[in-house]
Amino acid sequence: MLSIQYLREHRDEALQRLAIRNFPQPELVGKALDLDEERRHVQGELDTLLAEQNTLAKQIGQLFRDGKKDEANDLKNKSTALKESVKPLEHRLAEAQKAIREVLVQLPNTPSVRVPPGTTEDENEQVYRNEVQEPALGENARAHWDLAKQYELIDFELGNKVTGAGFPVYKGKGAKLQRALISYFLDEAAKQGYEESQPPILVNEDSGFGTGQLPDKEGQMYHMQLDDYYLVPTAEVPLTNYYRDVIVDAGNLPVKLTAYTPCFRREAGSYGKDVRGLNRLHQFDKVEIVQIQHPDRSYDTLEEMKDYVASLVESLGLPFRIMKLCGGDMSFASALTYDFEVFAGAQRKWLEVSSVSNFEAFQAQRLQLRFREGKQKPRPAHTLNGSALALPRIVAALLENNQTEKGIAIPEVLVPYTGFESIK
Repeated sequence: MLSIQYLREHRDEALQRLAIRNFPQPELVGKALDLDEERRHVQGELDTLLAEQNTLAKQIGQLFRDGKKDEANDLKNKSTALKESVKPLEHRLAEAQKAIREVLVQLPNTPSVRVPPGTTEDENEQVYRNEVQEPALGENARAHWDLAKQYELIDFELGNKVTGAGFPVYKGKGAKLQRALISYFLDEAAKQGYEESQPPILVNEDSGFGTGQLPDKEGQMYHMQLDDYYLVPTAEVPLTNYYRDVIVDAGNLPVKLTAYTPCFRREAGSYGKDVRGLNRLHQFDKVEIVQIQHPDRSYDTLEEMKDYVASLVESLGLPFRIMKLCGGDMSFASALTYDFEVFAGAQRKWLEVSSVSNFEAFQAQRLQLRFREGKQKPRPAHTLNGSALALPRIVAALLENNQTEKGIAIPEVLVPYTGFESIK
């Protein structure tokens, strides 16, 4: 959440940066500032009355000690009248603060100055492409959904029967490949100093609000209405919320966390050929990495996280590219995001498999996640996260790119985890 102090001191900058995001309601900035002006006026009136009330209290006490009861009682009556004047001001102040917050939660994060302008994914900026060549599979190449059926790895029809479209059933070596990828990604994260945990996959409203998923404007989260819980769209939500309402000592930064969870997304509005097979699911597996970092070091950390995710994809032997998202393609809470896309040979298309983002202080403001240096006043930390990695499209690319007449080859780094070198 953007702070009202930031908007007050950097109004023009905020408007310029929101314009890069193509935010359609820039007038909300002015509305927030008008409400803040009213709040400050009410606060001034209230402070004056409270100061006068405090002065009267001291005078009343002194008069009673001096035996001047009549004068003391006269001032008590005046003090009582002041208290009655204070109550409506306190109510107005609370209402003003509530109104400001209702406006602020509608404002997305301001993009970093490094974010390129643009409105759609077509205007994202490619910043890296590895040297692994796109596979030359020939005319008989089969898409992963056909391979999954041929080798009995994934049963999309059975998942549709049990639940519905977008909930596949992994079977046999398909299930083992899933488990192998999860274990490999978690082990690699541990080598990088990330502490593994197993978080809940249901979160409350405060958690969803803290990381920016709520209010859910696109209706993408699954909501358990009876208990008012939400299924996690990513492990980012519970992991980051471990530190909600926490003050971290600066000497303990960065905090590095990782977890595997199933992830749940309604994917409302997604239809057609682009959602076939593993391309877009309602339930999928993902390993997430999260860092809580000092503001002075968060962009160096973002580059380190980007390079780490690149090393994971590289180790799987997949062609991939890294895209810096333009303003119009960024998430609500992000200040800068890199997307990783792998090339799926049979589909002849690039599939997103990871996003690595710096949220600066946006999530921390909502979470009241702060850090303290020495005797200084606590201030918001910066939060970052990345998919390391999401499994479905990784599996799609591995199956398609590694298909041969004899079967599907397994990347060497996964063999110790799968126990087999190929799927035949």
